[in-house]
Amino acid sequence: MEIVIVWTMVELLLALILIVALGFVAAVFFEAHRRRHNNAHVEAPAICEDPKSRKQVTCPSICDPAEKYLSLIIPAFNEELRLPVALEETMNYLQQRAAKDKSFSYEVVIVDDGSVDGTKRVAYEFVKKYTVDNVRVILLGRNHGKGEAIRKGMLHSRGELLLMLDADGATKVNDVEKLEKKIHAVASEEFKFGDSPASNSDFRISDIPIAAFGSRAHLEEKALASRKWYRNFLMKGFHLVVLLAAGPGIRDTQCGFKMFTRAAARKLFTNIRLKRWCFDVELVFLGNRFQIPMREISVNWSEIPGSKVNLLSIPNMLWELVLMSVGYRSGMWRISS
Repeated sequence: MEIVIVWTMVELLLALILIVALGFVAAVFFEAHRRRHNNAHVEAPAICEDPKSRKQVTCPSICDPAEKYLSLIIPAFNEELRLPVALEETMNYLQQRAAKDKSFSYEVVIVDDGSVDGTKRVAYEFVKKYTVDNVRVILLGRNHGKGEAIRKGMLHSRGELLLMLDADGATKVNDVEKLEKKIHAVASEEFKFGDSPASNSDFRISDIPIAAFGSRAHLEEKALASRKWYRNFLMKGFHLVVLLAAGPGIRDTQCGFKMFTRAAARKLFTNIRLKRWCFDVELVFLGNRFQIPMREISVNWSEIPGSKVNLLSIPNMLWELVLMSVGYRSGMWRISS
């Protein structure tokens, strides 16, 4: 009698495990199917305002010709305290560079991802200080996630080169030159860009799809000893998962300092569907699919208090990675060229 009871409990347990597993698989496929058109992102229209009149103005498009040499896209969600310091440092660097090189033009695009503090006010103070031609603010209305904020900034920027960087200033802005030089080097090596000025006088760096990823991989040993354990887990644990989900090429996908040529940004950011933490991994996946040259460059980085990554981010990241793998590999998420 006891054996029968034990077997009955085992059968019930196995049945429960099977039901849960089938439910999880069904949930993954349902959610992946629901997000199949997420790359349109129509539920989060970008809003650009004139800071003086506060009237809405037309946002530029990534499909338009470049008007600036460099665009810097900064996603901001409740960054009232950290944003001013990072922006001041960024603007000082850009102004000094522009003073030395008259051909250098730039814009800073701050994307307010539904902040409920004074982020919008801080951003507009910089617009008034440095003019709307150099600093622009895009409002998303409500919070959609870092990936969506960066996507909107990329799709409405005017630069030949587009740099995404975090609002906390964890990476020094002058490291932009490392990524910039690498992109020009790759263009010269792989596309023979610049070999014959006469032959490519109408050909710009913005026309060549290349990506340069800032990396903290060289800081890994030191980071293990000094950083919070869950952030170490995210970095270490993601290496294998990212390799399986996105393919090889980039060790540190989560560094928030990345540069794209206009052509690369157009291909990548019109296709990404993930809106939050794992959009970086999707960028690597799409870069491999498009065979866009991706290079990893060491940058100076320091941990800034106030990070929004926490333990709850881990299951969300894993969930998004599963959705991405199922979505693309099942054909539900189609890639537009």
